[in-house]
Amino acid sequence: MSPQAPSPAYRRLSVEQRRSQLLDAALSLFAHRAPEDVSLDDVAEAAGVSRPLVYRYFPGGKQQLYEAALTSAADALRQCFDEPREGPLVPRLARALDRYLAFVDQHDTGFSALLQGGSVVETSRTTAIVDGVRRAAAEHVFRHLGVTEPGPRLRMTVRMWIAAVEASSLMWLDDGKRPPTDELRDWLVEQFTAVLAVTAHRDPQTAALLGDLAGDDRDLGA
Repeated sequence: MSPQAPSPAYRRLSVEQRRSQLLDAALSLFAHRAPEDVSLDDVAEAAGVSRPLVYRYFPGGKQQLYEAALTSAADALRQCFDEPREGPLVPRLARALDRYLAFVDQHDTGFSALLQGGSVVETSRTTAIVDGVRRAAAEHVFRHLGVTEPGPRLRMTVRMWIAAVEASSLMWLDDGKRPPTDELRDWLVEQFTAVLAVTAHRDPQTAALLGDLAGDDRDLGA
């Protein structure tokens, strides 16, 4: 009788390393499948661990794991907009969008599931996590604009543009990632400068802001 194959030995990892490993495995699965189609067994298999070990780190089961994975993805998305305030505004915004679109490209189906809110595991907490990304993105944009107290029109304009970025990203995925990312990025930057110019006609704060940015390398449409 042939000897029985030894069971795979788990690597000894610290608590944080093991938790990170499980979250990475979950995010990888959520990136290609809707959250409701991913089971704890799938996560355990992807991480090369047992199902009880997944429960040890996430005793709340799939919902807790999903929220933790979503929080991890949200942190990564926030960092996309964390661009140093150096040089002209438009290139800074373009670099932030490059990172954002790279994240969308990498996480694909998971990005759609997280933002479209169609998942059966969606809760008020997951909705708050996603909205936190939008608010953080808006705060980054205001910092790049040098604005500490945006008025209602400017605040609405920036939030509308962020919503447009999300919607465009989702449609870009649905359309087979066309046009190329550099074209999508440039178009989104142009959208931003265009909506600022429109708001400037009705809002003195935005009009003054466009005047301050007149030295940028590109026409802001004022």
